[in-house]
Amino acid sequence: MPIYTPLAFLRTPQSSLALVFCSQILMWSMGWTLLILLVVLTVVHGNPTVTVRTGSGPTVGFDQHPNSVPLGEDIQTTTEGESEVVEEVMTTGVLNPSHYPARRAATVVQHYLNTRYGSPYRWIFLSTVHSVEDVAEMGRKYQLELTMQEMISNVSGQCSAELFFPGGEGQSAPQVQASCEGLHQSNTMAQEEAFYQQHRASNNLVSGNNIPDSYGHMEPSMKPFWQLGGVASSFIMLRESNESTLYNMAQVANFTQLETEKDQLRFNYHVLLHEMISQEIIHWKLLVTWSPEQGVQVLQTELQPKCHHCEAPPNTTN
Repeated sequence: MPIYTPLAFLRTPQSSLALVFCSQILMWSMGWTLLILLVVLTVVHGNPTVTVRTGSGPTVGFDQHPNSVPLGEDIQTTTEGESEVVEEVMTTGVLNPSHYPARRAATVVQHYLNTRYGSPYRWIFLSTVHSVEDVAEMGRKYQLELTMQEMISNVSGQCSAELFFPGGEGQSAPQVQASCEGLHQSNTMAQEEAFYQQHRASNNLVSGNNIPDSYGHMEPSMKPFWQLGGVASSFIMLRESNESTLYNMAQVANFTQLETEKDQLRFNYHVLLHEMISQEIIHWKLLVTWSPEQGVQVLQTELQPKCHHCEAPPNTTN
């Protein structure tokens, strides 16, 4: 009986048919294996859109809220071809007092205090932010500890405040509750009464322009009117503030005293507000009344058309 070597076997016609048959079986088997593998991968990965439950709070980039202590992240990712959209919802926690989110919240408290206690001789400013905590709710709530300073007397006071920015569509004014110790130690009653009596029955109605001027200067007699304009502007800045704004009054463009009515000094003011985030200069006209008994009241406000070539005057007061 002849003995075939492997090479001799491959050269026979029968061996060639067997080899072709085995190759077909192997290719058919590999095709089914690949198909099963694709089905398994589809079941495991599912649809390419992945949604993770989002919590409450507005959509905002973390670059706008860099100082929170992360308590969790809610991210929604959608993949469509090569594009990817990532939605990040702001976390909450303790904020760095020197950064914008904390300063914005504290400045809103400043405007609130001016609407309550301001006068031509009492103008309250933010001095130091000690701590701010951002608390998750529908909208955003901040709890603050800070120092406020009355600019004219330099008297300081420690304040605790709670600030709430409402959520939802449309803008509504933030809600503020604040209590302070020490700010009321300065007694401005004598100065206020003298100013009131001087201008209540005067035949010469006062007016002024560009306070301060382009060099940051103002006449001493104009300071009470500048300060009154600043307090009145706080009514606007409080109402218009949100989590993306930071307002200062830049200048009193002009003011005119009107005739006294119901024992109230009355003024028309045109003020320039500097929105620090957008760097816009925003013009408002205000009808303002004041008396020592009734305090500052803003009866009418009128937003003026945007001035695209206006720049903030130098030495803008915070």
